[in-house]
Amino acid sequence: MSFAVGSLVRARSREWVVLPESENDLLMVRPLGGTEDEVTGIFLPLETVEPAMFDLPNTTQIGDYRSCRLLRDAVRLGFRSSAGPFRSFARIAVEPRPYQLVPLLMALKLDPVRILIADDVGIGKTIEACLIARELMDRGEVERLAVLCPPHLAEQWQAELQSKFHINVELVLPSTATRLERNCRLGQSLFEVYPYVIVSMDFIKSDRRRYEFLRTCPELVIVDEIHTCADPSGQGRSARHQRHQLVSGLASDEERHMIMVTATPHSGKEDPFRSLLAFLDADFAYLSSELTGTENVNHRRCLAAHFIQRRRADIKNYMDTDTPFPERDDMEETYTLSEDYKKLFDRVLRYARESVKEVAQDSKHHQRVRWWSILALLRSLASSPAAAAETLRNRAATVDTDTPEEADEIGRRTVFDLMDDMPNEGIDIPPGSDIGEMAQDEQAHRKRLLDMARQADALKEKNDRKLQKAIDIVKSLINEGYRPIVFCRFIPTAEYVAENLRKKLPNTVEVASVTGKLPPAEREDRVAQLAQSNKHVLVCTDCLSEGINLQEDFDAVVHYDLSWNPTRHEQREGRVDRFGQPKDKVKVVTYWGTDTQIDGIVLDVIIRKHRAIRNSLGISVPVPEDTEQVIEAIFEGLLLREQTSTTGVEQFLPGFEDMLKPQKEEYSRRVDASAEREKRSRTMFAQERISVDEVARELEEARSAIGAGVDMERFVQEAFRAHGGVISEKKDVLIFDPAEAPRAFREAIGMDDKFAARFDAAKQTAGVLNLNRTHPIVEGLATHVMDTALDPLSQSIARCCGVIRTGQVERRTTVLLIRLRYHIIGSLQPTPLLVEDCQLLAFEGSPQNALWLGSEMAETLLRVVPEGNISYDLAANALNRIMDGFDAIRPHLDEVAIVQGDAVLDAHRRVREASRTKGVRYSIKPILPPDVLGIYVYLPKAS
Repeated sequence: MSFAVGSLVRARSREWVVLPESENDLLMVRPLGGTEDEVTGIFLPLETVEPAMFDLPNTTQIGDYRSCRLLRDAVRLGFRSSAGPFRSFARIAVEPRPYQLVPLLMALKLDPVRILIADDVGIGKTIEACLIARELMDRGEVERLAVLCPPHLAEQWQAELQSKFHINVELVLPSTATRLERNCRLGQSLFEVYPYVIVSMDFIKSDRRRYEFLRTCPELVIVDEIHTCADPSGQGRSARHQRHQLVSGLASDEERHMIMVTATPHSGKEDPFRSLLAFLDADFAYLSSELTGTENVNHRRCLAAHFIQRRRADIKNYMDTDTPFPERDDMEETYTLSEDYKKLFDRVLRYARESVKEVAQDSKHHQRVRWWSILALLRSLASSPAAAAETLRNRAATVDTDTPEEADEIGRRTVFDLMDDMPNEGIDIPPGSDIGEMAQDEQAHRKRLLDMARQADALKEKNDRKLQKAIDIVKSLINEGYRPIVFCRFIPTAEYVAENLRKKLPNTVEVASVTGKLPPAEREDRVAQLAQSNKHVLVCTDCLSEGINLQEDFDAVVHYDLSWNPTRHEQREGRVDRFGQPKDKVKVVTYWGTDTQIDGIVLDVIIRKHRAIRNSLGISVPVPEDTEQVIEAIFEGLLLREQTSTTGVEQFLPGFEDMLKPQKEEYSRRVDASAEREKRSRTMFAQERISVDEVARELEEARSAIGAGVDMERFVQEAFRAHGGVISEKKDVLIFDPAEAPRAFREAIGMDDKFAARFDAAKQTAGVLNLNRTHPIVEGLATHVMDTALDPLSQSIARCCGVIRTGQVERRTTVLLIRLRYHIIGSLQPTPLLVEDCQLLAFEGSPQNALWLGSEMAETLLRVVPEGNISYDLAANALNRIMDGFDAIRPHLDEVAIVQGDAVLDAHRRVREASRTKGVRYSIKPILPPDVLGIYVYLPKAS
């Protein structure tokens, strides 16, 4: 005998719901009210399976006024295929904030889904992308998913997908691919074996791997940090060119769904930005950066259907829902060089100037090699004696180049803070400055460098005022209760700072360093281990500045080394200044040297300008094109000026301000133009076209179908206490103690001992559980309440029937708790979708003469408190009278199921309007009769 998906069957002495995965003789079922962990298969030739339906409640077990509310909440919390406009909401462990529904609604209006999510840092782009993926999967439109991301973010994506969206994914990395391929047949790709994968972009971009992936790629792809896949425009960056080829190949399949994510879509260069837009639609590659012209404006309106970019200010109070972001307390701290450090700076500048003079005698290639070795040395010297010493001893990477262009490529990558590539590709390795074989006297040149390296070694600790004051700054932050991250530019600097902080800070403060020396997984492990201590300091390089969320355990940032790119500053600060930060305020310390010339120039010309725009407009402005050339020009001025005084480094540059002024003005003009463009762009792409009313309607229907978060919180607390558990409050945390609850209850929630929990996902605290509808404790509690209520042999706090006397009714009123089940059938879907719904119906009088009331009355009665006692005989008599005439109202229940089914179908189609253009047709089939889970009679208060 065949069983329809969603039908109720009886086997192994219990009721089960048939699941869509059933095939042939294997029936896949879930226990009635059970969880996904309890799904099992029944082999029909060997076991007896019979159709089942709910009997009317047993009047020997009559509940009290809480019974209906508790049972209704337990049923709704147990749904995994809920009604409402979104199929996925009952399966996720996070309650989306209203603004996070906007990208979802945008995506569902597209077919195929091609969307670029470019919201500001800390808004929740990962959640938004995963919501879209989960919804498409639960609608049966996609069966496989791949996430392409930088390798150091792979495990973070895995954790998000598994813990919040219950998607079990495999990591495809160099360290895992061989193991995964062992399960493949000859000629079979691992992407054909594993439906959900997270793939390292660096691993898959090579020619050997890329073509296999393009051939077998899933129909849905999420690409994180999509800006690193922009067209390099012939700049010879092979790794980036491969990434662009990969994503272009994916986008060439017109049926593939693609979700692209970045906080920095525009690097300040038009061509790479347009190449990203071309992944959405090839026509977008020709968009101009200006909004003038009717045709261009129309193109941009089309683009707005695929592109969303919002500031925090756009969503902070969206739909009157407060999204708390911490206040950022910016401050600057300065230091001066010690006399010995100034002497080394003086010596390095003299060496640099002499090298510049020798440049004229060299070939163009040798000139560029010398130039980059000088800038590398100056940058390292400004960072720390440790970085300077290592740079002086290391061979310059540019020496191994063959052309001026290649030397510029390597030099920019080692000296500047470029943002157009993968974020952790050796960005913190100290550059070398030894170009001995190109020097006129190689032996003398190397001797000079080694002597300066020994001089740098002698500056460590006591002669390093930068370090000493930084220690005081960190001490002060710790005393104020902050948990700081100290960002350094180079690995030797980070290790040097961490070592000295350990020496100077109290033993109660744990200090750890994380640099590019560590593999991505070990970086996260070290951070997690550090967070175990109450007081802790993390010293790191920019290998942790992008993608990794650190707001749970850190709340201050110290820029020990200024970045030469303001976007990098924003990314550093965005690790702690983001949604989910438990502190109301985060502190940012910009630390710079007043007499190194270098820090002052970078801060004045670049950092402060961008910070002022962000504080004024609330947006991060892309760094203008050719910013590196501006910095090069500044340093060229610094090196070509002659020293006219020996009183200090600050006197090295007479007339420097006059030379710098036009550079500053030109840079400022470009930044202002960039800011104006960003204002226009974000106005158009903030997605006000998705109306608040539309979001509110769909959100309300979704919450109504599965129960809002506040219902879940009330249910958990009420059910926990009703079973004998004790709940106490400590600050903003609830302490649950199940010690006095029955053993079956403790086993159901999986807890025997006290545990701390809260219901606010925005706050993250070590040792405190964040309970949500799919958390094992909540799932176990809902299952226990429902199963014991439906089992006539169990003693339950929630019963399937009850009689309550109240002044809220004037005549006998009956409330029915019914469960509705449907199959949504799509013309292109191979398997029907199961939809479950829970409804309250109420009528006055007898079943034979029922006067049906509105749903508002049924909801009101769920909250009444009894106003009089009722004997068991009277209660049983009242219930039996309803049950004896129940056949008279069954046709009405069937009619309700059909009408409600039409509403479910309308919601399902409404949010996926784009599917109409593909000729997809949906129909719905109710599974009749509806399940009657509860009957509750309300009698008027005795006069």
